[in-house]
Amino acid sequence: MTSTAVPTATGVRTVSAARRWAMLAAGTGAQAATAAMVTAPSFLIPELHRPVAEGGYGMSLAEAGLVASASMTGMMVTLVLWGLVVDRRGERFALLAGLVVTALGGASAAALASPWPMAVALGFAGIGAAATNSASGRVVVGWFPPERRGIAMGIRQTGQPLGVGIAAGTVAVIAHHHGIGPALWVPTAAAVLVAALVAVVVLDPPRPPVAAAVAALNPYRADHYLTRIHAASVLLVVPQFLVWTFGLTWLVDDLGWSPGIAGLVVAGTQVAGAAARIGAGWASDLVGSRMRPMRAVALLAAATMALLGLAATGTDRSGVVTGLAVVLLVVASAVTVADNGLAFTAVAERAGPFWSGRALGLQNTAQHLAAVAVPPVAGLTITAWGYGAAYALAAALPLLAVAVVPVGGERRIDA
Repeated sequence: MTSTAVPTATGVRTVSAARRWAMLAAGTGAQAATAAMVTAPSFLIPELHRPVAEGGYGMSLAEAGLVASASMTGMMVTLVLWGLVVDRRGERFALLAGLVVTALGGASAAALASPWPMAVALGFAGIGAAATNSASGRVVVGWFPPERRGIAMGIRQTGQPLGVGIAAGTVAVIAHHHGIGPALWVPTAAAVLVAALVAVVVLDPPRPPVAAAVAALNPYRADHYLTRIHAASVLLVVPQFLVWTFGLTWLVDDLGWSPGIAGLVVAGTQVAGAAARIGAGWASDLVGSRMRPMRAVALLAAATMALLGLAATGTDRSGVVTGLAVVLLVVASAVTVADNGLAFTAVAERAGPFWSGRALGLQNTAQHLAAVAVPPVAGLTITAWGYGAAYALAAALPLLAVAVVPVGGERRIDA
């Protein structure tokens, strides 16, 4: 069995290849479970929006979008704090604590099952979910060598689309037939199971001597490299969350699909998204750059969202949808998430072992500031102009991101 040797303050720490990949699996599982919790409310929108006379809650799309953003809001406001916990207390502690909080919040939301009280509990679940973003990313960067980090982080980043896929394939149909409370037990149970796995397999990655931490400089003061990655990621996350949040609702409301079939289709798009993240990570290892593939992804995202906007505008209200529109939804769901692992790896590598937690927290905070605004703003846009217009308008943002992604100057600060 091969092993990985990692320099530490006192020499070399070695873990087996099996343990290293097991930790990657645990980090990916943690990301999937918390992503399912954060995005599950988006798949409750059809039930929240359904008229009271038909057994729903009669909320407007904007109101339902606000409830759906509660978990994302909880995550957003605590990402940097959890990053500080990772930098100071370690990855294992942060992962376990975050998953426990996620499970408690999810269980409370499931028990309440009333939109506005449920939103408060989901906000608490989102607070716990924030821990996995920095902690599981640092586990990958700390235990994998630079030439393997791209694909390793790509695999870890599949946790997010896989978590969305789990939520899409279960939450909508359970909510439709059994209510929104039972639907939320799916991500809650996932958080409990993954917490047990993390407790068994995850070890904190080694770090340089403490003296090096004292001497470490704030990477944000050196140049604008990290800031530009954050800004580009914000622009790219809008079409991603637009498709995730309203793709299912578009199929149900505009095209007349059943929630069960629509949920399965959206779940399937997440498989494509997972493959896209792994492919982008592999490409970045191959070319020795995270930013060149990121610019290519931005161009593809702009083109795909524009075409999806045209297809959504062209479909009628009778429930008839062309094969092209479905293919474009799948492609858009894959392309718009492919950049996440690239940016995450580049941020962790550039920030170094004593700033990566906070830097990854800032990366996710910036993205979620935009993501939290997507459901209510897109809901208003769709109400006024339709789904096609919302998709087409979102195409402008990844096009702008092409100019923001840093060009050249890539370097790594490793533990």
